[in-house]
Amino acid sequence: MEQTVTQQPRLSLSKRPSSDFQYQEMAEFIPENEDSWRSEVIPAVSDLVLTQPGLGVTTTTVTTITQTGGDWSTGLFDICSERNIGILGALVPCCLDLSLAHQFGESFCLPLLPGSTFALRVGIRERYKIQGNVCDDWLTVCCCYPLALCQMKREMTKRMKTKSYHVITALDCS
Repeated sequence: MEQTVTQQPRLSLSKRPSSDFQYQEMAEFIPENEDSWRSEVIPAVSDLVLTQPGLGVTTTTVTTITQTGGDWSTGLFDICSERNIGILGALVPCCLDLSLAHQFGESFCLPLLPGSTFALRVGIRERYKIQGNVCDDWLTVCCCYPLALCQMKREMTKRMKTKSYHVITALDCS
């Protein structure tokens, strides 16, 4: 919680502080009369902070992923549901693999590593809590590589649809 300081405490000049130790410490700074204050003894404070820095406008973005759990949303041989993905998977599966790695949040270089597509499939299944096991993932990637890529890309596209809410809060400094 931020607070605005509206009044600074004033320096009180007393000839006798509460303890003798404090009095001995401050003895050289306490003048005999108020007219004998010199600027060399106690430095003058030139810039007093009376308010905290401005609070401004705060923007918060809340993002929720709507679908998790269940089975794969499309089948392995369901290549006609999104034709662009099917064509990419049939003609240039390496480009589809690069796109899928980037969409998953990994490096573009991931598909160059051996077994990376298998790891990506397991990662997608784990992230979205899709039913299955590692043996099924391995068989799907090894035996039906282009079809597995198409299914993974369709799944990522379908499950990555999010709802975003923008909350703007304006705080007044007065």
